[in-house]
Amino acid sequence: MVISIPVAFMQRGGRKQIIVPAGADNWQPTATRFANSLIKAVAKAHRWRRLIETGKYDSAAELSKAEGINESYLCRILRLTLLAPDIIEAILDGRQPRTLELQSLLKPLPTDWSAQRKRLGFT
Repeated sequence: MVISIPVAFMQRGGRKQIIVPAGADNWQPTATRFANSLIKAVAKAHRWRRLIETGKYDSAAELSKAEGINESYLCRILRLTLLAPDIIEAILDGRQPRTLELQSLLKPLPTDWSAQRKRLGFT
């Protein structure tokens, strides 16, 4: 007897993950997985946005100098404030897709929330 299970393996952060085939029921456990890097990035983004909006810093360049970080990095993190509220809530609750990583969030994302959900695997 031979049992065949169609699976795909993906390397993520030095670990291998089993990816469920398209159209198959999700057989992986749905336990919460708190991703500290995602949570910290979202928190930083909102903190930095508040510092700029309240006038404590006049620009991202000024804030990046004060924080001692690269301005490009600061601007990429600031884009996280444009994520759909349910995506942010899922990240904070540990309910984000298992394949979601900070690197994916730092790439330019659509401003349309439904397109964000689709691209990041929330639908």
